[in-house]
Amino acid sequence: MSRMTFEHFVPLNIAILTVNNRRTLQDDTTGNLLNAKVTTVGHIVSERVVIPANKYQIRSVISDWVASDNIQVILISGGTGLTEDDITPEAIEVLFDKQVAGFGELFRQRSLQQIGYSTLQSRALAGLANKTLIVAMPGSPKACDIAWDEIISAQLDARQGPCNFVPQLKASDGVMCPSREKDACN
Repeated sequence: MSRMTFEHFVPLNIAILTVNNRRTLQDDTTGNLLNAKVTTVGHIVSERVVIPANKYQIRSVISDWVASDNIQVILISGGTGLTEDDITPEAIEVLFDKQVAGFGELFRQRSLQQIGYSTLQSRALAGLANKTLIVAMPGSPKACDIAWDEIISAQLDARQGPCNFVPQLKASDGVMCPSREKDACN
């Protein structure tokens, strides 16, 4: 990530996808939680969808958002466990240009303090595709809380130093992200 930081907050356009076979937009607790957290800090929720655990539907929605000029970040809740319906990693990994391996590792480390060794069953992951950050986390509100509060929020804040994801993201709606040619974090 670039060492360049901004003095001011840069609002990002964020899409939220919930993967769940039983929820709808009206009773989507994790989507509601993420929506509130995203907007409270000043980012914009550009799209929000709830879909069933279908690898090709997930891949289709994410592909459309990655191709969009107006979405810079995609937050996915659900489908990252080990059951038969947990297929989010298989749906999205093929879309990554680069994987952000540290996200899953850090998420499991932070979750260990909250839920114990059950965190081993999480396949939370993140990656970049077409200058769009894609973050997949478990579908529980507590997991989304941990992921947003302890990891994601700071990394989507252009003022966060020495590194944040903002310089790696595409420009959107007149928001110009810093040059990708700046010094990269080690």
